[in-house]
Formats: sequence, structure tokens, C-alpha cells
Amino acid sequence: MAGGLFSRISSALRRDLDAARERDPAARSTAELVLTYPGLHAVWMHRAAHGLDTRGLHLPARVVSQVSRFVTGIEIHPGATIGPGFFIDHGMGVVIGETTEIGEDVTIYQGVTLGGTGKHGGKRHPTLHDGVIVGAGAAVLGPLDIGEGAKIGAGSIVVKDVPANSTVVGNPGKPVVLDGQRVDPEKLHHPDLDHTRLPDPVADALDCLIQRVEELEGEIAALRAGVEPPPKGEDPDCRDRVKEGIREARKASADAA
Repeated sequence: MAGGLFSRISSALRRDLDAARERDPAARSTAELVLTYPGLHAVWMHRAAHGLDTRGLHLPARVVSQVSRFVTGIEIHPGATIGPGFFIDHGMGVVIGETTEIGEDVTIYQGVTLGGTGKHGGKRHPTLHDGVIVGAGAAVLGPLDIGEGAKIGAGSIVVKDVPANSTVVGNPGKPVVLDGQRVDPEKLHHPDLDHTRLPDPVADALDCLIQRVEELEGEIAALRAGVEPPPKGEDPDCRDRVKEGIREARKASADAA
């Protein structure tokens, strides 16, 4: 029995190290990860605190979690359930509430809050499924369901469920579609961490509007001069593309409501 427990612990530690090594290009060695990464320290101390908490040792569990908070700047309630391959990058200011559930290979960045709403008991914090990425400073509030492979943009405030394989931006956070394509299931456990390049249908619409105004001004100037109007802009079909993007964003938002 002791051998099986040791095997599970060592397997979880290796999985956490592999996740940090894969997702942080600044990681140069295993020794550097073990000695200097507060995200790893916080996760490992949480696993110890969670083990105590599940055995009814609530006070020692909270003491361990508070020591972890003091040392790493990351607060994880001992009651939170966290799967393997979880990686907190930088980590300062991260808060994870008691009834939070986190799946496999999830990544979050500094300043993230996985918080609860209300004073009632029971489930009051979010559930993050496999492969979710939460950008810096984002807040996910309440007993929400964040689907597999979803991305939450930096600074977003999420108060509704997020469909799988979608991207959420804004305050309040709304799903937008990433090229209208679902995420390859293989990428759930090896996620694309470029969460800064998020689709923005509003910016696309403004770009299209500016282009159309410039085209109309060119046509009016050509008519006044009695010459051929200039050719269309670089993206002559932008209106159709923007309309389709807005329709997809509205559909994704309605599905999440």
C-alpha cells in the first residue's frame, strides 16, 4: 500500500514537472524548476494540504495552505480538487476557492481568481475541464463550467458557462469563435499558450468600416475628377467575413447563456 502511494505521488510530481518544462520556455533545468518555481511549490503544497483535508484534518490542511500562501503568494484552498499537469505560470496573486475543480493539463497565469459567489454552502466555485487556459488577471466567478480546451483572455470577467474549444474575452466575458474551428483533441494536453492573439469581432468590424470609408472617399474623388475609381482595398470581402464572425460570436454567446 505504501509503495502504491509513493508511486502515485512520484508520478504526479513528474507530471507537474513535465507540464512546467513544456509550457515555460524559460525553464532550463529540473533543478531550476524544483528550486525556483513558486507555481510548482504551491501545487505541491496544495496536494499535501488536500490530502490532509480529505482525511478530515481541516486545521492542519489550512495551516499548510497558509504557509504556501506566505511563501509563494498563491492561495489555494485545501478543498480544491486539482488534476495532474496543472501549471501556474508566475503565480503571484492567484486565488483558487474551496469547491473549485480543475481537470488535467490546465494552465493559469498570475492574478487569476477562481472565485465563488454567495454565502451558501455546496458548489460555488468554477469547474475547469482538461486543457483550459486562463490569462493573467482574469476572474472566473461562481459555479461555472469551463469546457475542454477553452481559453479565457487576460483581464476577462467570466460569469457564465464557457463552451468547449471556445475563447472568451471582455468584461463580462463573452465567447468568440477562433477561425470557426474546433480544437484538435490532441492539443488539449499540449495547449497553444499564445493567449494574447484572441479574436476580436468588434475590432474586425471597425477595420472593415474604416476600409469601406476610404474606398468611398476614393470613389467620390475619382467621380469628381472624371477618372476611373481606384481598385478595392486589400480585403474586399471584409463585410461578409465580419458578418459571419458576429453571427458565430452571437451563437456561441447564446449557447453559453
